[in-house]
Amino acid sequence: MTLHQNLIAGEWVGTDGVENINPSNTNEVVGVYARASADDAKNAIAAAKAAFPAWSRSGILERHAILKKTADEILARKEELGKLLAREEGKTLPEAIGETIRAAQIFDFFAGEVLRLAGEVLPSVRPNIGVEITREPIGVVGIITPWNFPIAIPAWKIAPALAYGNTVVFKPAELVPGCSWAIADILHRAGLPKGVLNLVMGKGSVVGQAMLDSPDLAAITFTGSTGTGKRVAASSIEHNRKFQLEMGGKNPMVVLDDADLTVAVEAAANSGFFSTGQRCTASSRLIVTEGIHDKFVAALTEKLKGFVVDDALKAGTHIGPVVDAGQLKQDTDYIAIGQSEGARLAFGGETISRDNPGFYLQPTLFTEATNQMRISREEIFGPVASVIRVKDYEEALSVANDTPFGLSAGIATTSLKYATHFKRNSEAGMVMVNLPTAGVDFHVPFGGRKASSFGPREQGKYASEFFTVVKTAYTLA
Repeated sequence: MTLHQNLIAGEWVGTDGVENINPSNTNEVVGVYARASADDAKNAIAAAKAAFPAWSRSGILERHAILKKTADEILARKEELGKLLAREEGKTLPEAIGETIRAAQIFDFFAGEVLRLAGEVLPSVRPNIGVEITREPIGVVGIITPWNFPIAIPAWKIAPALAYGNTVVFKPAELVPGCSWAIADILHRAGLPKGVLNLVMGKGSVVGQAMLDSPDLAAITFTGSTGTGKRVAASSIEHNRKFQLEMGGKNPMVVLDDADLTVAVEAAANSGFFSTGQRCTASSRLIVTEGIHDKFVAALTEKLKGFVVDDALKAGTHIGPVVDAGQLKQDTDYIAIGQSEGARLAFGGETISRDNPGFYLQPTLFTEATNQMRISREEIFGPVASVIRVKDYEEALSVANDTPFGLSAGIATTSLKYATHFKRNSEAGMVMVNLPTAGVDFHVPFGGRKASSFGPREQGKYASEFFTVVKTAYTLA
């Protein structure tokens, strides 16, 4: 197979390759991708540092054209890239194509933002003095992305970094190098100058650590586990660099007695089980009031029975495989923990076989759970959700907020009173009413509170808060 190399200083380099395996069919190799060394990472950082002065002062039409061309190519290749995503990550083909379209929309949005760069002109309190407030790029940005959104998350970090004039060292998750390589290749061919974007694929312990140790990174934006996020924060404080963290979630979906049952079940099923539950915004805690509890559990169970778990590329598949053997073990370990804690396994919980060998797991629903159980406190990151019975709205809100995380939260209700109160009092960065907790638009801010997030929001115009630095300049008239 062709070796897909790292991109450093505008050149494709690397000889040591690693096979990318399809979780729907572990006999299939998706591709062979280079594994960068610590020295490769250092060279990439040096290249980005050397490219920064010219790129940070480049014309807005040049940046706009490159990002727009990238958006157009991603969109034109949405079926091809969506199939690549489905093969390497296990997301169903419709979901994968949808994610690819979103990546194109993100690049298109930030192509527009390049032309909307703005500042302020204010009068000074002193006579005959003018004040200008502008935003400038911060320098070399390290980008570290997870495996669960292999094209969208790289897009929503790379696009604003480049739009605002920064240079980039990009390390994707080792499990999903394919989509990241495709983005780098598209940007490279779109005319991005040498060294502006550097792709270093490989192990976090090697490539990621070299990035954390470098004093030449002005900022790091990271999405991944809470533990690794803490390491990113500690190293960034040591080097006095800006950092942005998107980490875990244990998101609640509150279902009140007055909820439309069909709407509630659709929202919970989508949130908890689509994308194989491998979304940081997935609602794995279903907090249901007494009056609707039994009907909700029965309806959701019937819904889960109808879900087809199979190869991500097969027509009619609702849920693809878990991403790899390690994640499958984590999921099944938590299922065993839930049973040992006293929760009732109402549906699923078994690994299953299909035509091809893969990491297939039934969607799993627990009932009779409490908010103190580990399955209600810790992020499982699989197609596993727990139902917690509560007395009323007040208890539901209290349980929803009783978590170390605070990324997304949802409520199913027909009451304007409760919907309004929940939006105001939920301790989450994003709140959904009668909608899945997973899924946000590309032009609005994304992020949470507590242990879920740290730093400025991602996406939309709010991305400028992280990828730029404010300058105040005075001029004597």
